[in-house]
Amino acid sequence: MMNSSGTAAGETAGGESAAGETAAGGPAPRRGRRSGNSGAREQILAVARRRFLAEGYHAVTLRSVAAEAGVDLALVSYYFGSKKGLFGAALALTGNPAVLLAGALDGELETFPERALRLLLGVWDAPDSAGPLRAMIGGSALDPAVALLVGEVVQREMVDLVAARLGGADARRRACLFGTQLAGLIMARYVLRLQPLAALPADEIARSYLPLLRQALWGRPGGPGGRRAGGARV
Repeated sequence: MMNSSGTAAGETAGGESAAGETAAGGPAPRRGRRSGNSGAREQILAVARRRFLAEGYHAVTLRSVAAEAGVDLALVSYYFGSKKGLFGAALALTGNPAVLLAGALDGELETFPERALRLLLGVWDAPDSAGPLRAMIGGSALDPAVALLVGEVVQREMVDLVAARLGGADARRRACLFGTQLAGLIMARYVLRLQPLAALPADEIARSYLPLLRQALWGRPGGPGGRRAGGARV
C-alpha cells in the first residue's frame, strides 16, 4: 500500500507549517514525537474522527485537531503526513483511495486511467483494505453525515485533483465523469456484487473499462492525443 504522505514531514496539507509560533503568538512548544506510550496517536484519531463527522472535511485543519488533542502539530504530520492521510486513518481506511489517486496522477497523463484503475482494483480486491472501504460506503447509505463527508472528500481530494491535472475549461466536468465511471464500477463489483462483474479478473475489468475511462477524460476511447494509449498493459 502507498503511504499517505502528500506533504513533507513537518508540513501540513493546505500549507500549514509545523514550525513557528503558536496562534497566540508565543514560542512554539517543543517539536517531535512524544516519548513512551503516550497514546497520542489514538487521541489524535479520536478527535479527528469526531471533528470530520461533525464539521465536514474542509472545515477541519491539522492545527485544530492537534490543539484539541493536546499534541504538537508536528506530531500529527509525523503520524499521518497530510490531511487526507489523517482522514483515511480516522475512518480506518487501510487503503485510502484519495491517496492512491494522488499517486496515480504522477506520470504521463495518457496512461493515468490505467494506473488509477489498477490501483483502485488492487485496494478493493485486498481483504484487509476492502472491509473498511465497504463499511465506509455502507455508512454513507445509512448516515447522512457520513455521506456528506465522503462526498466532500471525493470532490476535493479526487475530482478537483484530477481536474487540476487535466486543465481546460471543462476539466471539472470530465474529471467528474471519470470519477462516476469508477464509482459505478466499485459499487457494482464490490458492494452490490453483481454477476458476472464481481467474478471477473482484474485484467478483464481493465480491458472493458479503460475505453470508458478514456472516453470520460478525453471524449474518445484513446488517449488525449486522439490515439489509443499504445503499449499500455490492460
